[in-house]
Amino acid sequence: MSNVTTLLDAKSVPEAKAALVCPSRNETYSYKKLREEMNRVGSGLCSLGIRKGDRVCIYLDSSPEYLISYFAIWRIGAVAVPTNIVYQAEELLHAASDAGARAVITDVRGARIVAEVQKKAPALAHIICVGGNGTGSGADIVEWESFPPAPASMRAVNCAMDDLCHIQYTAGTTGKPKGAMLSHGNWMTALDAEREALRLRPDDVYLGIYPMGHVGFSWGLAVLRAGGTFVMMERFDPDRYLALAKRHKVTVLAGMPPVIHTLVHSAPATEDYLRTARLIISGGGQLLPAIWEAFDRRYHIPVANSYGLSETIVIGSGTTTLPEYPALTRNYQSVGVAAGYTEVRIVDVDDPEKEMPPEETGEIALRGPSVAQGYWNQPEATAAVFRHDGWFLTGDIGNMDRDGVLFITDRKKDMIIMSGWKIYPTEVENVIIQHLAVADVAVFGIPDERKGEVPVAAIVLRAGSTLSETEFDSFCRMHLAGYKVPRKLVFTDELPRVHGWKLLRRTLREKFGQIGS
Repeated sequence: MSNVTTLLDAKSVPEAKAALVCPSRNETYSYKKLREEMNRVGSGLCSLGIRKGDRVCIYLDSSPEYLISYFAIWRIGAVAVPTNIVYQAEELLHAASDAGARAVITDVRGARIVAEVQKKAPALAHIICVGGNGTGSGADIVEWESFPPAPASMRAVNCAMDDLCHIQYTAGTTGKPKGAMLSHGNWMTALDAEREALRLRPDDVYLGIYPMGHVGFSWGLAVLRAGGTFVMMERFDPDRYLALAKRHKVTVLAGMPPVIHTLVHSAPATEDYLRTARLIISGGGQLLPAIWEAFDRRYHIPVANSYGLSETIVIGSGTTTLPEYPALTRNYQSVGVAAGYTEVRIVDVDDPEKEMPPEETGEIALRGPSVAQGYWNQPEATAAVFRHDGWFLTGDIGNMDRDGVLFITDRKKDMIIMSGWKIYPTEVENVIIQHLAVADVAVFGIPDERKGEVPVAAIVLRAGSTLSETEFDSFCRMHLAGYKVPRKLVFTDELPRVHGWKLLRRTLREKFGQIGS
């Protein structure tokens, strides 16, 4: 029996040490202050009648209050339901109604939308507002600041390892978001897996850019688990990112493929801002080998190229390359080896009972103590991917070499089948991105009456560059088998991504699915 928030009770961390830094507000929370705020808000939720097992939505921008809300909800044994402040009423309603949330923590900006949602979500009894009373929302509001200090004797509610503490709604890349059920045990093992994978130490300073409504914020919690300091950014801005890295002497950088791409193409002497960094994290999407290699040669900072999902709390049950073993990158292509207590295997796409031999491509399956308990209120969807023997079918396609190093090929649902030929979009993208005119690319399939599907390339050009269809076709045919060459080419100013990095090929299919028909 335990509770994930006891990581803030660790006696080995000096109470005055900086735990969370919010540069945009010039605020620093010591470990003591963070614990006091967690207990104050947790006690306040209890005063509203929130009890163990009750669901509480968080509808805020990334902020100290977002992090405190997680801890406060977990502290009292309740269940956090994180959302994003950019959600509109319908999106928030889905999460609040599906989870049966009893309360929403928001701010003045979000109060009006929450009030709309409350009218359609009968279980939603309380709105807690940060920074005011939500005047004009038309709802009864409890002010976050009105909660009094908690008794000094307040302890975490005792929870079993399997007790639910978090419902994480998936990004919805394939339809309506599903709520992955995560427990205290899932989180505790995930934080230790991340701490081990990054070799985190008390003197580490982490610069976090992942939205706090996404499980990627777990890297920041792993830093707190190690007794380090978490410097937060609400969203990625290249100049500010570099300035904060230099000012705070950051040792661990949060990254993602677009961030690393930006750093590769940044101005000369950018390296000076990152002198203290000992590694950078990448995940949430494919890091193209050409970009990875260019970053490595320029910055000489190891990339923890990581693979995991909402359902596994990133690498809680997933894989990563390790900074002290550069050979794991396998020519800048792999996502490394199993982290923590993870098991990985490759299974037949059509028969998950059949395990594929090394080097053979199939669906990636993960097993470990951070795999979610299933999807909230969705027994059929749960049964489809959470297997009876503990294996979770990720929906991703890949292969492992004989050393157990994992390579991602593509999403199962993104695989294109043209006249019986299987085309993996990421493989094609890895070639196209090497063209000097191309800044970003996505390959996706659209219906074709004769061939079933054909591949299409959506390209973002570099500033001042041009690319003709003839030149594009010739370049692709020099490097790809003929059947893999995109049959159509479209240009766009930007690619649609979830949280700024996970590519939404479904959106591209919807937008360009009728071209040429």
